[in-house]
Amino acid sequence: MKSYTLQEIADHIGAELHLHEGDSASTSIHSIGTLANAGIGQISFLSNSKYRSQLEDTTAQAVILHPDDLPHCSCSALMTENPYLGFAYAAQLLDTTPDAASEIASSAVIGDSVSMGDGVKIGANAVIESGVTLGDYVQIGAGCVIGKNASIKKHTKLWANVTVYHDVQIGEHCLIQANAVIGSDGFGYANDKGRWVKIPQVGTVILGDRVEIGASTTIDRGAIDNTVIHDGVIIDNQCQIAHNVELGENTAIAGCTVVAGSTKVGKHCTIAGMSAITGHVEIADNVHFTGMSMVTKGIDTPGLYSSGVPASPNKEWRKSMVGLRNITSLTQRVKELEKKIEK
Repeated sequence: MKSYTLQEIADHIGAELHLHEGDSASTSIHSIGTLANAGIGQISFLSNSKYRSQLEDTTAQAVILHPDDLPHCSCSALMTENPYLGFAYAAQLLDTTPDAASEIASSAVIGDSVSMGDGVKIGANAVIESGVTLGDYVQIGAGCVIGKNASIKKHTKLWANVTVYHDVQIGEHCLIQANAVIGSDGFGYANDKGRWVKIPQVGTVILGDRVEIGASTTIDRGAIDNTVIHDGVIIDNQCQIAHNVELGENTAIAGCTVVAGSTKVGKHCTIAGMSAITGHVEIADNVHFTGMSMVTKGIDTPGLYSSGVPASPNKEWRKSMVGLRNITSLTQRVKELEKKIEK
């Protein structure tokens, strides 16, 4: 287990080190822990003031915190204006996640004319079809399938059983979690007197750099043009991104969200869990949806939008639903009363 000194971690995250009695800048840290459970040799963080009481009682070696919380800290502190960001960088430094593969496994099936850069690792039973290009230090986990003529750029990691279809392009430093499917057919059919006729999906999927895709998420290939996921996009588990969707830079999508076909989502948007966005609409930059939002038309103004109905006691909810059913007749009665008042 690799360890770092308090000073090394402080320098790495851009924090000011404040030492508690008995500690020194060379005190060793080997892992991350929570305020409630961290011990000697572990570092924790405080980014929410409601956990300040835990800060006072923590047995962590050190805590990453905002300078305002220093008076409540009973151990060494790494002070920064954004403790949660500091925690993220410290966690990266102390990360113990293994590689997706340790070598090119003897059971891997590698097709003709595959181009591989330096340090490529391919797990057991993975299939790399002909014409694939793998950049330097790409990791392909066990059981993955990389389709014909796909390309994956340097330092990208695929966990086990990821399927990348033919011609898909994946950028640098991407992370794709287990069982994700990139480049499957979009939902394209024409109706011939009740019989569905499949439309071949001849576009592809293009992922930019630093894109992260969650487990069991599906991104469909374009019908004619491409599905495009721009740099820095992060997508949670079990999401569906349909054909010809375009997601702008640094947009974040939480679990179980569905984006229907040919929709364009702007840059720096956040879409909370279990949201649904209809097809053929455009969402502006810096739009943020709360959980369970149903988006049925385009949005051209940045801001926060909601449509999910929070849970309430059953009796209260039933009364609300009765009122909702009667809203049309109530509106009509109000209009009639307004007419009478005008007269």
